[in-house]
Amino acid sequence: MIICKSESELGFMREAGRIVAETHRLIAQSIEPGITTGELDQIADKFIRSQNAVPSFKGYNGFPYSICASVNEELVHGFPGKRKLNEGDIITLDIGAEYRGYHGDSAWTYPVGTISDEAKRLLDVTEGSLYAGLALVKPDVRLYTISHAIQQFIEDAGFSVVREYVGHGIGTELHEEPQIPNYGTPDRGPRLKPGMVLAIEPMVNAGTRYVRTLEDDWTVVTVDGSLCAHFEHTVAVTADGLEILTKLDA
Repeated sequence: MIICKSESELGFMREAGRIVAETHRLIAQSIEPGITTGELDQIADKFIRSQNAVPSFKGYNGFPYSICASVNEELVHGFPGKRKLNEGDIITLDIGAEYRGYHGDSAWTYPVGTISDEAKRLLDVTEGSLYAGLALVKPDVRLYTISHAIQQFIEDAGFSVVREYVGHGIGTELHEEPQIPNYGTPDRGPRLKPGMVLAIEPMVNAGTRYVRTLEDDWTVVTVDGSLCAHFEHTVAVTADGLEILTKLDA
């Protein structure tokens, strides 16, 4: 069942989204060669808690950290730790915050110093695919029309869409219905309605689409070792379009 949120519930979700967006902005200022992924996790944890919220991911199905920090060929669910970032790396930070029982969720892939042209194009295309999908969010649009637009944008650029991991509804649970694949047939799937809140999140590989999970049972990497990227916003469907809840006004 897809849950439509009331205006009061959306108020809590706006605040959760703001906290997530502010956390991203804060962490982005610290991304540089030499910093460890564990230090980024500590920055995020401290800030989220200072906002009268808690990290959504810590303890979720046993996940032991406050953010996911995935470097280069790591797609999602990377463990923060002692790994130091190097010039030319890319790092995906997936951040969630729970405020008064409601969640916000956003991922972004960042460059570390100067990155290769291939890596930059991968980031540009993945972010572009997110906004290609968001441009179609409005009432009565069928969900997989958005999925198809994301897929087309990515594949037209010569990159691969990961199929094992998808976006999702979000609210009092971090993951709610519906599942939102980044591929699909247009004019299929449930119709969007005002009050639906969705976490839309393209995940893109520079090489083949295939991924595998490491022995920690969490970290997902590309099978061929190619770079990958992940961009995500939490958005609410409104009467005439959408509201991005995890984007700062300025």
